[in-house]
Amino acid sequence: MLPLLRRVPRALGSAVAGLRAAPVPPTRPLLQPAPRPCVRPFGLFRVRAGLLLPRGPCSCGCGALHTQGDKAFVEFLNDEIKEEKKIQKHGSLPKMSGGWELEVNGTEATLVRKVAGEKITVTFNINNSIPPTFAGEEEPSQGQKAEEQEPELTSTPNFVVEVIKNGGKKALVLDCHYPEDEVGQEEEDESDIFAIREVSFQSVGESEWKDRNYTLNTDSLDWALYDHLMDFLADRGVDNTFADELVELSTALEHREYITFLEDLKGFVKSQ
Repeated sequence: MLPLLRRVPRALGSAVAGLRAAPVPPTRPLLQPAPRPCVRPFGLFRVRAGLLLPRGPCSCGCGALHTQGDKAFVEFLNDEIKEEKKIQKHGSLPKMSGGWELEVNGTEATLVRKVAGEKITVTFNINNSIPPTFAGEEEPSQGQKAEEQEPELTSTPNFVVEVIKNGGKKALVLDCHYPEDEVGQEEEDESDIFAIREVSFQSVGESEWKDRNYTLNTDSLDWALYDHLMDFLADRGVDNTFADELVELSTALEHREYITFLEDLKGFVKSQ
C-alpha cells in the first residue's frame, strides 16, 4: 500500500507582506514536506510495483483499461478454475435422505419435510461457513506432494430448524451450529456433532426473529431440558445422520458457488 500524502500548507508571501513576523524559536523544527509515494510519471505510463501500467484506456480503441496485471490475473483465474473443477466431488448437489425437499436460492438453501401433521423447515447459508485453517496445525509427512498437504475444506454452516403444527400460528425455532471441537470427531459415536444454541417461539410467516419474543440461550440450560430438545429434533429427522449429510450438501454447494464466483470474476476482468 502506498503511504498517504500529507500536504503541508505553504506560507503565502502576499498574505504577510508588510507585517512583522514574530521570531521563530531556534528549537522549533521546520515543517518538511512528506516524501512522495513511489509512483513516478514516466511518459504516458506510471511505474508501480515493477509493472508498466497505462494511465488511461488502451490504444486498441475499445475504450477499456487493459493492464499487464489484468492479463496475469486472468491467467491465474483460468488455472484456478481448472484445478477447482478437477477436485470437485459432485457434478450435482447430493441428495438428503429422509424425504427432505431441497430448494436453493443463491447461497441460501432450504430443506422441507412434512410428517404427521407437522412441517419441519431447515434453512442455512453457505457464506462464511468454512472454518479458518491455521498453518502448522498438521505436519506434512516426508515425500508428500504439495497438493496432498492442503487440508480439505469443509462447510459447516449454522442452520435454523423451524417446526410448525398444522394450523398453528406459532413456530418453534431452534438455532443450531457445529461446535468446532466436535466437527470431524469420530471417537465417540454417540456424541452429537451439532448443538442447539438458542430456542424461541416466532409467529408463522415472520422472516426474522423478533427481539420482543423470549429467546432461550442453551449455555446455562438444564441438561435434562437440553437432552429433550435434542430428542425432539431427532424424532423429526434432525439427528447426526442429517447433520453429516448437511455438511456434505453445504460443502458441495459452497464449492459450486466458489467456482461460479471465479468464472464471474474472470469475465469481469476480461470485459471490455
